[in-house]
Amino acid sequence: MKIRHYAAVMYRGGDGYGVVFPDIPGCTTHGDSIHDAAMHAEEALTGHIELMVRDGDPLPDPTPLDRLDEVLLAPEPDEPEITRFLVRVEIPARWIRVNLSMAENLVTQIDQAAKDLGMSRSGFLAEAGRRMLDVR
Repeated sequence: MKIRHYAAVMYRGGDGYGVVFPDIPGCTTHGDSIHDAAMHAEEALTGHIELMVRDGDPLPDPTPLDRLDEVLLAPEPDEPEITRFLVRVEIPARWIRVNLSMAENLVTQIDQAAKDLGMSRSGFLAEAGRRMLDVR
């Protein structure tokens, strides 16, 4: 499994703290506190990278923290930068299609739970699998 560390930049906004990843356009997150925003950063980056891999998009090389000024846009005056930090992400292997068999009522419950969470069935099952592997 390949591991990368991408630079994240945290800003203070009017309603909390935002985090952007200069190397991954469109990957952002937010939190009510510095701690919350930093904790959400790993989840946001992991999800974004998984979608990029699934879609076959090329992954950019991480910019080292000491070269981050070369790729950052000018900060907004009303959103001062708080900190810069690295976020670890496991680069998933390419996605494959699998055929599963399970009880119909279980599939129905999974589909409803996924819908309630705004997820697809595949995303729900992948997250369930990750959580089960984490408790081993």
